[in-house]
Amino acid sequence: MRNAKTLEYGFSNEEFEIRLQRAQELLYQNKLDALLITIPSNLRYFTGIDTNFWESPTRPWFLVLPLSGTPIAIIPDIGENIFKKTFVEDIHTWASPNFNGDDISPLKSLLESLPSRFGAIGAELGKEMSIRMPVLDFGLLRNNFKFNIVDGTSLIWALRTVKSFNEIKKIEKVAQIVSEVFEILPTIISVNDSERSASIKVKREILKRGADNIPYLPVVSGKGGVSQIIGNPTHKLISSGDFLFIDTGATYDGYFCDFDRNFTIGTVSDELKRTHEILWHATEEGIKNLVPGAKTQDVWKKINKKIEDFGFMVKGEGRYGHGVGLQLTEPPSISSFDNSIIQENMVLTIEPSMEYKPGKIIVHEENIFVSKDGPVLLTKRATKELPVIS
Repeated sequence: MRNAKTLEYGFSNEEFEIRLQRAQELLYQNKLDALLITIPSNLRYFTGIDTNFWESPTRPWFLVLPLSGTPIAIIPDIGENIFKKTFVEDIHTWASPNFNGDDISPLKSLLESLPSRFGAIGAELGKEMSIRMPVLDFGLLRNNFKFNIVDGTSLIWALRTVKSFNEIKKIEKVAQIVSEVFEILPTIISVNDSERSASIKVKREILKRGADNIPYLPVVSGKGGVSQIIGNPTHKLISSGDFLFIDTGATYDGYFCDFDRNFTIGTVSDELKRTHEILWHATEEGIKNLVPGAKTQDVWKKINKKIEDFGFMVKGEGRYGHGVGLQLTEPPSISSFDNSIIQENMVLTIEPSMEYKPGKIIVHEENIFVSKDGPVLLTKRATKELPVIS
């Protein structure tokens, strides 16, 4: 796994053909005639399409994976040339945006032409999915339609949660880049920085080392801890006695890492140091239990027990980790409400958190690849002691 420096962009056509074959096997098992794909991460997974044009919501893009045969793209004409660079050969275009309000007819006509063996088409209707088209258009698609449109989410996640070797290498590459930046962070930021200027410095270092993008980077500081961990950085100055939390969702070739690091600015309380160390041990417990065949719910319970062994009573039933890949967070969840089976070649985070006193929380997170022999860290493991920034 450590040859990521020679990693190339994209995937071979063979890898996409394997994904298509697996999808079609699942379509047959689920009695579906096709799978309708609309969201950027799924389009990228099945075709390799690489564009930031998704930032424009004006034009819908569609991909149809039929029960047999090759994928069919139904896309706005502006995307034709870039789609021709993918392994998809059956490309249909139309002039879009269509301000007469009809972006759905090209898709509906094509779907109507498909053979109907089961009378159903799967779509992105379930948890952690969405349909990327106007709700009114989705209603028009379903009206007077020969197929039932049903939830195909479980099929999609069955494919995407188990990564190929090439996918894992890309996640490892970006995780190693961000790990290196976290290691040198005490030398590049100081009490002269605001949260925002610290964020800019971190982004600069991550990009300089070869990451493509940094869509997610909360930087939060506060005396004795922080009260939230998802807000964007502000102009607040980092000051002596602060606890500093930085979480990073950076990408390489579309694949995310997702992990945080905690720092102190000068001296902080022994209570804060001890809480961080407890979470470090809880993370260790979670990591060692990420083995093929384990249940996510059981891993969550073992993390809880480790925290309680140190004398803290866990409140609530929050999530202690999740999948990661083409999206910052993916199924399964390391939680009390998810009883998924952990499989070989999943990539997961372990992310225990604690409210160690009212309104003050600490989170600790690592990224792990589940090999046939057990867990493999993709990040560089955080130190048990809180790093100090002077």
